Amino acid sequence: MTDHDNLPQSPAATGTDRRAERRRFLQLAGGASVAAGGLALLSACGGDDDDGDPTPNPSPSPTPSPTSSTNADRQSINFALQLEYLQAQYFSYATTGAGVPADLLTGTGTAGVVTGGAAVTFADPFIAACAREIAADSPRRIAFLRGIITADAVAQPAINISGAANGPFSVALEESFDPYANDENFLLGAFFLQDVIVTAYKGLQPLIAVAATRLGFYGLLAAQSYHAGLIRMELYRNPALRERAARFSDKRDALDGAGDLDQGVTAGAAANISPADANGIAFSRSTPRVLNILYANTKSVPSGGFFPAGLNGDLKISGGS
Repeated sequence: MTDHDNLPQSPAATGTDRRAERRRFLQLAGGASVAAGGLALLSACGGDDDDGDPTPNPSPSPTPSPTSSTNADRQSINFALQLEYLQAQYFSYATTGAGVPADLLTGTGTAGVVTGGAAVTFADPFIAACAREIAADSPRRIAFLRGIITADAVAQPAINISGAANGPFSVALEESFDPYANDENFLLGAFFLQDVIVTAYKGLQPLIAVAATRLGFYGLLAAQSYHAGLIRMELYRNPALRERAARFSDKRDALDGAGDLDQGVTAGAAANISPADANGIAFSRSTPRVLNILYANTKSVPSGGFFPAGLNGDLKISGGS
C-alpha cells in the first residue's frame, strides 16, 4: 500500500543516575542516549521504583540545534507533538488523576482542554511502575519537540480520552470500554494508542529534511517502540488478554483503510511482540491513516474521536475510504 513502507546501565545505579540518563537522552536526542533511556525504563519497571512521587516533573525545554525551519519539518513535528499531547494526557491521568502541566501545552492554533481521564487503581505494582515511567517520559518528549520549532509549536487541541460509553475508545472499538477500570483495560487502552504512535513516527521519518531533526525522530521512534513492546509483552503474558488485543488490532485495521497490516500480540501459537513484515521491519502509517484511527472514522474528515475539534497545524485531514 502507498500508505505503508515497508547502554546498559549499572545494576547499582541510583534513582538520581536514572533521572540524569533520561535528561541526557533529551539533550542529545541520539542513538546511544535513546538506548540508555530505554534500558532505564526497563530497569525502573523491574520493580526498583525509586521515584516516590509519581507526578511527572519534566525538564526545561531543550534547545536543539539546528532549529528546523523547513515547512515539511514544521508540519511533521507539529503532527508528532499532538500525538505526544494525546499520549501524555492518557498516561498522566491514569497514573496521577491529573493532566500535563499547562505551560507545556501552549502555542499557535486553537487551544483545547482534556475531556475524560481518570486515575487507575493499579493492582499490579509492575504495571503501575511502568505506567509511571511512561507518564514521566511523555512530557519530556513534548518539551523536546516544542524546543525544535519554538514559536511555531502548536497548542494542544481539544483531546477526549473519556472511558464513557460514548467516548472515543468505545466508538473506535464499537463496544463500551473504560480504559481506567482496571490494569487490564489500561493496558489495552495503551496498546490501542501506542501502536498507532509508533507507526505514525515511522511514517513521518521520510518527511523530515533537516538531518539533526531526523536523528531526533529516530530517537523518539526508538523510545516509543520500547514502550509499545513493553505493553505488548504484558498483554501476551496474560492469556485472557490476547484475544481482546487481537480484536483491538482488527479495529485499527478496519479504521485505517489500508488492508490487513495491523497485528495482535500472537502469531499462531507464538508471541508477536514486534508487529513486523516479512523482512522483520515495522510498518508505517501515513498521517491521514493515523487520523482515520484517532478520529474513529473511515472517511476523510477534519475531526472526531480523540481529537473532537481536529488538530492544529496543516496535517489534520484523515484519509478517504
